Amino acid sequence: MAATVEAPGLRYAHGVILVLMAGVFWSSMGIGIRLIEQANVWQILFYRSIALALFLFTVISLRSGWKPLATIRRAGLAGAIGGLSLVAAFAGGIYALQTTTVANAMFLFASAPFMAALFGWIVLRESVRRATWIAMGFALAGVAVMVINGISLGRAAGNLSALFSAFGFAVFTITLRWGRLEDMMPAVFLAGVFAILISGTVCLSAGYDFEIPANDIGIALAMGVFQVGLGLTIFTIGSRVVPAAELALLSMTEVVLGPLWTWLFIGETASPLTLLGGAVLMLAIAGNALSGLRRKPIPVI
Repeated sequence: MAATVEAPGLRYAHGVILVLMAGVFWSSMGIGIRLIEQANVWQILFYRSIALALFLFTVISLRSGWKPLATIRRAGLAGAIGGLSLVAAFAGGIYALQTTTVANAMFLFASAPFMAALFGWIVLRESVRRATWIAMGFALAGVAVMVINGISLGRAAGNLSALFSAFGFAVFTITLRWGRLEDMMPAVFLAGVFAILISGTVCLSAGYDFEIPANDIGIALAMGVFQVGLGLTIFTIGSRVVPAAELALLSMTEVVLGPLWTWLFIGETASPLTLLGGAVLMLAIAGNALSGLRRKPIPVI
């Protein structure tokens, strides 16, 4: 990541805590969507994106010495493409959580890193380790179990939407690497702006009312600030001192905690096949990350 004001004094242990906390914030999306009373995906995305864009513009301003526009412009074409791909990921993620179980959606979201590895190999000619290929095979098996189970339960649209969201996140990752962007915040800010424009246009053209219940507006705004914005900010800071392979392990807190919150507070449960497929996918992620750690020891900071 680019140098930031937070770097001095930041230690490995602090970075681990920040990345874990980012996963906690991200995991709140499922419970947030379940608490929505009336708003549809575009209405939620509209209000959440307003809060996200304003929050990130403030953070970028602070980090850049109050020169946010220069920082955002440096994102260039890669930032714009990445931002658009995130709009698809955001919309797909919200719709998935509205139409399938949180466990199903969260597990399928977790397939994004493997999609990114595959696209990196195809588009950027990046090498893929043998361990990653093996992990991708297991991940595909886990995804297949969950998708087939979703079809049998009448949740095919939600499961496919979750995979579409993972695809959007994977494209975002590849775009950052293609554009050699070290700071993801400007691209996510652009995603927020694009999402406001796109979701607002959809709402106007489809006749969706912007006057939704205050409860729904409040939850959507809170998700924009805390679930996406703050989660991304502390992850960006923490990732400066935590090895990439370890980030994959620590970020699994999002996938584990998301279904836990809805089970504790709403009583939503997952089917045995969802848990089986999710367990296979999680083991694939953990195995790939651990093999990466063995390949390159963790620096002691």
